[in-house]
Amino acid sequence: MKKYLKVGSFGFLLWLIPFAVSVLIFPLRAMQRPLFESIMPVVITTWTVFFCILYFMSIKEGFQKEGILIGVVWLCMSIIFDLMLFMEGPMKMPLLEYTEDIAITYLMIPAITIGFGYLLDYTKRKILAEKV
Repeated sequence: MKKYLKVGSFGFLLWLIPFAVSVLIFPLRAMQRPLFESIMPVVITTWTVFFCILYFMSIKEGFQKEGILIGVVWLCMSIIFDLMLFMEGPMKMPLLEYTEDIAITYLMIPAITIGFGYLLDYTKRKILAEKV
C-alpha cells in the first residue's frame, strides 16, 4: 500500500507543481508565448527527474518495470487532472487544442521514467556481471 501511496502522491505533486508554475507565469503566455512554452517543459522535466530519484531510492529490483509503471500512471494522472480543469472547468479548452498544446508535453514523463528504469537495470546487471 505504501508503494501505491507514494506513486499517487508523487504523481499528484508532479501535476500540481507545474500547474502552479503555469498559473504564476500565465501572463507570459500572452506576451511571450515562446518563453512560456520553453519554461514549462523544463519545469516538468526537472520535477519528473526529482520524483523519479525519490521513487527509485526505495526500489531494489525490477527498475524497468517500475519505470514503465510510474511513467504511465503519472502521465495518466496529469492528463486526467488537466481534463477536469480544461474540459468543463474554469479554463475550458477544446480537446484537440489541449492535446496539441499541453498533453503532448506530458509524454516526456514516461520517456524519463522508463529511461531511468532501463539505466538502473542495466547498471545493476553490469555490476552483478563484474562480481562473477
